[in-house]
Amino acid sequence: MVKIFKALETAEQIDGTYTSKIVEKQIEDIPEGKVLVKVEYSSLNYKDALSAKGNKGVTRKYPHTPGVDAAGTVEISSSSIWKKGDKVLVTGFDLGMNTDGGFGQYIIVSEEWVIKLPTTLSTKEAMIYGTAGFTAGLSIQALIRNGITPENGIIAVSGSTGGVGSVAVAILAKLGFQVAAISSKDEATPFLKALGASEIISRQDFEDKSGKILLKPRFAAAIDTVGGNILATLIKSLHYDGVVTTCGMVGGGELNTTVFPFILKGIQLIGIDSVEIPLEKRLSVWEHLSTDWKPQQLNDLSKEISLEELHEYIDRIFSGKMQGRAVVKI
Repeated sequence: MVKIFKALETAEQIDGTYTSKIVEKQIEDIPEGKVLVKVEYSSLNYKDALSAKGNKGVTRKYPHTPGVDAAGTVEISSSSIWKKGDKVLVTGFDLGMNTDGGFGQYIIVSEEWVIKLPTTLSTKEAMIYGTAGFTAGLSIQALIRNGITPENGIIAVSGSTGGVGSVAVAILAKLGFQVAAISSKDEATPFLKALGASEIISRQDFEDKSGKILLKPRFAAAIDTVGGNILATLIKSLHYDGVVTTCGMVGGGELNTTVFPFILKGIQLIGIDSVEIPLEKRLSVWEHLSTDWKPQQLNDLSKEISLEELHEYIDRIFSGKMQGRAVVKI
């Protein structure tokens, strides 16, 4: 069996730079326990942009096809779990990192990575969520499991125009929470209001640089996608028994704070991992994302693009101009 297909491939050049272009690739056989998925949609994430620029912390060996998300149809399976014609999705694990990812017409993945596509989601909707939406879902699930309800007060979301943040704002609003969207983009106010944010807070005005160990309580809980001083400010700004989840570090990997919010106010800081999380925990979140958490504005969160347009949108991520989700039609 030989299949020729199209994919975006990033390669290292002689001068040490990296370039990406559309190439033809070939599949010759499917190893035991593997599944060949014909990809219908993928999505663009920050990790994909890093991989496409040659970041060795994400992808060790090149040439490589990025894309940590994929949704489509099983074409060939050497697994007893999956059969030809199954509608499936794959997010996380090693897809798009050191295993060729969703920016190609086909992926070959381990049977354990595959999830059956919920019947109430299309492949495009699944990729509007993608890793970002799944991470938002994990964050919201963590808040709910720790007793946060709409009656507790306002939920802050940092990086609210990004993939995780925008989906989190939309889902929280759907569930009846008041949402304070923290953003550095003044022009994003109409977008965030349309998602259901009840308050827009400028990142520049919010970020604390006073060095105080505690600030005036403002939020019942928070979903942080930025890290750095924004996360430290959120921790200091929570009510008693507040909960904050953390899943990103574009604002920095260091956390400069004290133990006082945790021991004086009972604050909880919960790390969110969407890559290696076990299958059973994945399924419960996807069930919610496809049913009671599914926002009416889900399609408004995304812009559909082609493989050829990926270059432009990767540059948008690095220039801070990305808003919502870019869904890649393969």
